[in-house]
Amino acid sequence: MTDTSQSQWLIHPKPYADELLSCWLVRIAHAHGLKVETFCHLKFGKERPLWNRDIDRLSPEWLITEICSHIGLSIEAGRATTLRGYEHVLYPHFHSSGLLRWILPLKLYHRTRNGFGLQFCPACLAQDTEPYYRRRWRVGFNVFCPKHNCMHHDRCPRCEAPVIFHRLELGRPDVVDVGPLSTCFKCGFDFRETTPTAPEPYDRTAYQVLRQAIESLDAPAKYNGTSIDIGFLGVMHQLCKLMTSRYRSTSLRQHVATELRIKSIPLTNPKIPFILRPINERWHLLQLAAWIMTAPELRLTAAWRAKAIRYNHLEKDFFDPPPWYSAIVNKFSDWRADQR
Repeated sequence: MTDTSQSQWLIHPKPYADELLSCWLVRIAHAHGLKVETFCHLKFGKERPLWNRDIDRLSPEWLITEICSHIGLSIEAGRATTLRGYEHVLYPHFHSSGLLRWILPLKLYHRTRNGFGLQFCPACLAQDTEPYYRRRWRVGFNVFCPKHNCMHHDRCPRCEAPVIFHRLELGRPDVVDVGPLSTCFKCGFDFRETTPTAPEPYDRTAYQVLRQAIESLDAPAKYNGTSIDIGFLGVMHQLCKLMTSRYRSTSLRQHVATELRIKSIPLTNPKIPFILRPINERWHLLQLAAWIMTAPELRLTAAWRAKAIRYNHLEKDFFDPPPWYSAIVNKFSDWRADQR
C-alpha cells in the first residue's frame, strides 16, 4: 500500500501571493473536482471537522503539515497563509479565543457566520486570473486598496451577506463547478462587478498615515524608510477603542471631529468594540485616530486640556504601550504639568 502521508496529491496548486489558508484549501478541493466538505472528509477524516471554526486564525498545525506534505511546500510557506503570521506585527501574542488586535472576527456559529470579518477589493478580484482572498483583507485598518485607490467591502454590495466563499456549494448537491470564488454564496452576485469607490479622506496627512500602514502589510518591517511598528499600530488601535468608549468623561471622537471641522457620523451600536464595526464606521474612526497620530503629543495634550479624555483612560487595558506613548500619558498624570 502507498504511504499517502508523504505522497503528493494528484493536483497540487500552490498558494497565491498573500492568499488565505481557507481560500487555498477551497481551491485545492475544487482543483480535484470535489466539493470542499467531501475533499476534507476524504483527506483529513470526518472526525476532524474544519469549517465550524476560523481555520485562518486557529490554523491547526496538523492541517498545515498535511497540506504542505501533499502539495510539496515548506511548512513555513504554509504558515504564511494564516493569521498567526501577524504575531509581533499587529498583535503582541497569539491567543485562540477572544479578540485579537486588528484581526476582524468572523463570529462563527456552527457553520454560519454572523460577522463580516472578510473584506475584499473588487478591483483586485477583477484583476486576478483566478479570484482569491488575501490575508490582509482580514486586517481591521485595511479599509481601502492603495493599489487601485478604492474602498474595500465587507459584505455583498447587493444582498449585504457576509463573504463565505466555501458555502458556494450550499444547496447544490449535484454541482461541483460553482464558478469563481468572487461569487456571493447567497445571491450569486459577482463581487468583481462592484463599482469601485475612491476613499474620501478628511485630512491628507492622516490619510497618508493610514495608507502607509496598509502598505506596510506587504512589507511589515519597513516601508519607504519609515517604520510602522507594532507600537505605532498599538497606539492607533487604542485610540480607535477610545473613540467608541462609553465613559462619560470621554468625548475624544467629538473633539477630533470638531478639530477637523467635520460631522461625526452616528455609530450603529455604541456597545460593540471597534473591530466588530462595519467598514464605513471603521474608516471614519481610523481617520480620526490617524489625525492624532500625525502629531500625538500635541494633539493628545490638546484633547486632555479640552477634557475630551482622562489620562487614566489613555492606557486602560493597553498592556504593551510603547515608551513614547507612556511618556506622553505620564505627563497628564500630574495635574501640575498643565500649569508648567
